[in-house]
Amino acid sequence: MRTDTSSLKAVPYQTWTRLRNDLWKDRYLYIIFAPVLVFYIMFHYVPLYGIQIAFKKYNIFAGITQSPWVGLDQFVKFFSGPYFWRTLKNTFAISFYGLVFGFPIPIILALLLNEVKTVWYKKTVQTLSYLPHFVSSVVIAGIAVNFLSPSHGLVNNIITFFGGERIYFLIQPQFFRTIFTSINIWAGAGFASIIYIAALSGVDSELYEAAKIDGAGKWKQLWNITLPGILPTIVIMLILRIGQLLNVGYEMIILLYQPSTYETGDVISSYVYRQAFQGADYSLATAVDLFDSMVALILVFAANKISKKITDTGIW
Repeated sequence: MRTDTSSLKAVPYQTWTRLRNDLWKDRYLYIIFAPVLVFYIMFHYVPLYGIQIAFKKYNIFAGITQSPWVGLDQFVKFFSGPYFWRTLKNTFAISFYGLVFGFPIPIILALLLNEVKTVWYKKTVQTLSYLPHFVSSVVIAGIAVNFLSPSHGLVNNIITFFGGERIYFLIQPQFFRTIFTSINIWAGAGFASIIYIAALSGVDSELYEAAKIDGAGKWKQLWNITLPGILPTIVIMLILRIGQLLNVGYEMIILLYQPSTYETGDVISSYVYRQAFQGADYSLATAVDLFDSMVALILVFAANKISKKITDTGIW
């Protein structure tokens, strides 16, 4: 039995020709995408080579390849150490605060802005709510410190005006999580609402017209049209947020916390920072950060699987 090899040889050639034509047709899009690709390769994939530091006793003078292997010793050191449960508890607690109080705020803000009919007022509120996102963490932390200052801070001035005593909020462990969550909500709610505002623009306006004809008020339109219309976006953003439960931004925490608030403010990312840049224990810092990333990956897969079963919506 003879096989016609000419057709088999033509397939790779046709595939290559089609690929080359597609690349040339969309060349400008690929040129625009090239810097993003280079960025991710250089700063997200190339550094993966350094993960092996977590399994070595890294010596900065010997380098990565010459440092001796120690297996899982760094992970055992962290799990059996005195700071494992404290940092894990604080990380989940602060993330839970942000999830419960911070996640709904951008949705509520987007819903409120969607109801504003005065264009200039809507644009003004949007601009003012977006601005904090573009302000440096150092500046935001400085504003918070000044507002909470025990001597001249606005918050303490209001407390004393009503007959209370001044409080040094930033050295009281019980206030740290509330302060951190409030600052993050103020800084990020406006910018995060952009996604939901875009999703709201995709809801069919004819549904609202039909609801008005049937006598539905604003609340019924909200519960039966608006929220179901943006539910897929909300679910996807929630999955991504759950995947970042252990990824509490260390910059703001380092700028705000001090030894007296480590009890409630020291999280995994700040612990990694201290071990790497203050204690020069790069192997332990890498091991802890790798543990953080693996837990985040598991959370994303779990949240996506649960979401697919409950709402039929997921990232993949």
